[in-house]
Amino acid sequence: MSYLKKVNHSTESWSKIQAGLIAVGVFEDGLLTDIAKEVDAALNGQITAAIKMGDIKGKSGKISRFYMDKKRILVVGLGKKDKFNSEEVRKAGGAIAKVTTSLEIDHPAVECFCKYTKEDACQPLAEGLVMGSYQFLDYKTEKKDNQKQFTLTSAVILSGDKPQIEKGAVIGAGVCFARDLGNHPGNVMTPTRLSGEAAKIAKEGDMTLTVFDREQFTNMGMGSFAGVAQGTDEPPKFILLEYYGGEKDEKPVVLVGKGLTFDSGGISLKGSASMDEMKFDMCGSGVVMGVMKSVAALKPKMNIIAAIPSTENMPGGKAIKPGDILTAYNGKTIEVLNTDAEGRLILADALAYVSKHFDPAYILDFATLTGAVLVALGHIATGIMGTDNALINKIQTSSKNTGEKVWELPMWDEYLDQVKSKIADVKNMGEARQAGTIAGASFLNAFVGEDIPWAHFDIAGTAWGEKEKPYGPKKGATGNVVRLVLDMLGV
Repeated sequence: MSYLKKVNHSTESWSKIQAGLIAVGVFEDGLLTDIAKEVDAALNGQITAAIKMGDIKGKSGKISRFYMDKKRILVVGLGKKDKFNSEEVRKAGGAIAKVTTSLEIDHPAVECFCKYTKEDACQPLAEGLVMGSYQFLDYKTEKKDNQKQFTLTSAVILSGDKPQIEKGAVIGAGVCFARDLGNHPGNVMTPTRLSGEAAKIAKEGDMTLTVFDREQFTNMGMGSFAGVAQGTDEPPKFILLEYYGGEKDEKPVVLVGKGLTFDSGGISLKGSASMDEMKFDMCGSGVVMGVMKSVAALKPKMNIIAAIPSTENMPGGKAIKPGDILTAYNGKTIEVLNTDAEGRLILADALAYVSKHFDPAYILDFATLTGAVLVALGHIATGIMGTDNALINKIQTSSKNTGEKVWELPMWDEYLDQVKSKIADVKNMGEARQAGTIAGASFLNAFVGEDIPWAHFDIAGTAWGEKEKPYGPKKGATGNVVRLVLDMLGV
């Protein structure tokens, strides 16, 4: 993994600090930030001259370079001052990190732009710096000049709130960790590897880890999960991480992530085009792991349970077939109409298990569940559905706080009726070519304990493939909604 590992805080003057470059800001109206004014004076007005000549327009994320006394200066466009907010700060941090990385300049010093927003934006600036520095280089062995791939190792933010800067760096690292999990190929990021990463998090955060193997979770009654897993020789795992930072009698928040490390579609085989992208079918588990990675470092005073059913979905002599009937952990029977609707089958048992054993305050699940959500919302927003208005409102508030867009889809009784089976309790498909995303959530609803607030995130459109953001990757897994969940938790 390659991303900025350390973001420091400094009150030292920009002119005295030892740094590979100094990054300052300018708005679209030509207004310079405080440190930019000082730098401009030291440059004998070169920045203001460039603004007057139209070479610098202050457009968001646009960067110009200057040089003085062996110092490199980056002037970063911050956009319109009256619209400058925490998301724009995050974008500025990402843009600075990307340019710094491309120039192979280590240890930039960045002006804290937080004072120009109505919100506290020190944390978003650190998030942007870390996320913008991300590169997935694990399988690159050489460059044209045979030099080692460059990794930005440290940065410093001038002034600002030190604890918030440190927190932002940790959260950014959690996002990058989730990206790495998703970007590894299926022959590397197996359920066994995923459980090994969970073990590292457990050790870091003083958490309890339990991993059930195929025989164990099958004997426990997870017939739906076992049915999907029976087509692969790769050992499946049911992973549980338990973090107790709150009071003993405090109900835990439960996070459930789909961990399909590769999805061929099973007997209902997918087309070959873009099947390589099905390594991303475990990005729901990546969200959960990224959150728990940050929790391990920040140690919030609350109780959190993470549950990840992880397997491959493969065709073979033992694979489930369309028309098969499975029995889930809560005793409900499932008619399998399409083996490529397998994510909801493994999530069903996980949801039933955590509902029974943990008395959750609420449950959130994350899954690259349906192609239909991509048709509906594109790569712009995550589809959310749930049973509790207060919980949905909380998600939407955190969406606004973090800039990670969500859109609620309805779960009316008519949709719940569409996943009822004529020969079993439920079927794993809704009506043909209708409301596929809602059908997936409606199916999952049957396995959530009664009266437990629950919300489902369909991240199939946002987990990978989105247009590059200043703090996002050029391609591959995005780590989306890790920050949203941490904001919801108040971590």
